[in-house]
Amino acid sequence: MLVVAEHEHLPVQQARAGEPEAWNALFRRYQLPLYVYVFELARDEQSSLDIVQETFIAAARHIGSLRDDEKFGGWLFGIAHQKFLQSCRKQNRAAALRDELAAAPPDLDDAPDDLLIRQEQEAQFMSLLNQLPPPQRSVLLLHFIEDFSLEQIAEITGAPTGTVKSRLHYAKRALRQILEDT
Repeated sequence: MLVVAEHEHLPVQQARAGEPEAWNALFRRYQLPLYVYVFELARDEQSSLDIVQETFIAAARHIGSLRDDEKFGGWLFGIAHQKFLQSCRKQNRAAALRDELAAAPPDLDDAPDDLLIRQEQEAQFMSLLNQLPPPQRSVLLLHFIEDFSLEQIAEITGAPTGTVKSRLHYAKRALRQILEDT
């Protein structure tokens, strides 16, 4: 599970000053977590890569608007979230949310049967998750996979904290209902 920690020291100040090495460090730190988050929303590898690239371009352009360097991770995920929404508006929603499952790299320490069981469980979970509307799916991914707080998710999605709580509640309830129906 990838977790984005807000308390680590990041070279945000240096990036703001235009230092390429600082941007390289930020890119290395956030490239994979952003890609995983966006991929779980978009379900398309190329679109996800494009959105991550657009996210970093936008971050480089607008880093001056970031008021608190400690919140860089949440700010960056917020940009990615907005880029995903823009992408959905531009594309046909059915194509943007098609049912492709991400192939997780195998853990070589696992026994083959354990690996197959885990991959099957992950595939089932992602299949269930794909049945939720994007706002609920996004909140679940940010909260349980990326470990963001409700307040951070509200900042990322641009929704009030109460709306985030509501989406999380209804997403869990919808998942339970889907499980009961199967």
